[in-house]
Amino acid sequence: MLDMLADNSGLASELVARTSSTLRVQEIVRLSLAPAFLLAAIGAVMNVMMSRLIWVADRIERLEARMEAGEAQDRQGELRVLWRRRRLVQRAVMLSTAAALTICVVIALLFVSAFIIPQIGTLTALAWIATMALLISALILFVAETLVAARGHRIREAEDPVTAESED
Repeated sequence: MLDMLADNSGLASELVARTSSTLRVQEIVRLSLAPAFLLAAIGAVMNVMMSRLIWVADRIERLEARMEAGEAQDRQGELRVLWRRRRLVQRAVMLSTAAALTICVVIALLFVSAFIIPQIGTLTALAWIATMALLISALILFVAETLVAARGHRIREAEDPVTAESED
């Protein structure tokens, strides 16, 4: 890029002229605020998802250790529920991460658009749509995990109300 700018001083002066406008830069920063806030929100949701994933993984490990020791042989149903929850949350985290990456692409495209002549509004819109699709998918999986958790808790309470209360 620097070689190209050095070889063609007209290109360099054109880039500087197009991006030196304070108003243009302010407009790009203003446009990137909504995606940046969405990125922060995705991070907050991912924090909640990761907390649930850590809890589920820890519960699986404790339950498997008890089963190996012969203390909880009747907990196969609970283990299946926990494995299902783990898969759902892991997928939700992966989709949320992909949404965070695509929102970063949106922000980058907004700034790159200041430096290039071809209009990339369609590409930016497609990246935004991809972000929304990934985020919606992640949130649907997260809702599914919470529903599975609620159902699993009811099953565990019905099997052994005293143990279910003390293990949560």
